[in-house]
Amino acid sequence: MFFICFSKDKYISFTAFKNASISGLLFHGLYLGGVFFALSKGISATLIALIVSLQPILTSILAKIYLKETLTKIQWLGILLGFSGATIVIISNIIEGLTPVAFFAGIVGLVSSSLGIIWQKKIGSDLSLSGNNFLQALIASIFHLLLALCFEDFSINYSNNFILAMSWQILAVSLGAFLILMWLLANNKANETSTLFFLIPPVSALLAFLILEETFTYFHFFGLLLSCLGVFMVSKIQIKI
Repeated sequence: MFFICFSKDKYISFTAFKNASISGLLFHGLYLGGVFFALSKGISATLIALIVSLQPILTSILAKIYLKETLTKIQWLGILLGFSGATIVIISNIIEGLTPVAFFAGIVGLVSSSLGIIWQKKIGSDLSLSGNNFLQALIASIFHLLLALCFEDFSINYSNNFILAMSWQILAVSLGAFLILMWLLANNKANETSTLFFLIPPVSALLAFLILEETFTYFHFFGLLLSCLGVFMVSKIQIKI
């Protein structure tokens, strides 16, 4: 048996370590890695947001196949509304800078995030939330280090913007957001949890308005309203018609 700390019972088996490692490669390695690589290759933030917005639809299909999860007609309507709201926000901006490599990397991120949610929900975990997240981040770090050794020159400009951006990615995204995601998957269906991704484009537009003083139009507001309504319908309404 392989033992490591950070589990609920202080030690875990090799199987639990392996399962957390696969989740880490899918979530932190290929999903986040694919998205940021796509951005580095010129894809617009608008288009990558649109690609990621397809995740709840793909996850719902995979959850039906592999987890036997079902959605009512009203919940499918909620998915449609959520996607419509996200799309309204996205098409109100200009999509530019698309290259085949960037687009493919975005698709890798999309598929990896859906597979990660299905995998994590299917296997569950005897790890604590923090222990599971630690192992996921550790394995993904090793994965990205190997890629960096092969393709990067390790030149870093330690500017204030770089430090602030990395701090946000480490604390808010890799730690905070994924801890919340793991908790949601442990307590909800995979397809219900994934619908929260519909909120990414409209909430991003709202934060850009509040923080960056970008314009928040009536289209943005309407998209946010539809996305919130769609998420509510999928996560709360269980009426079958």
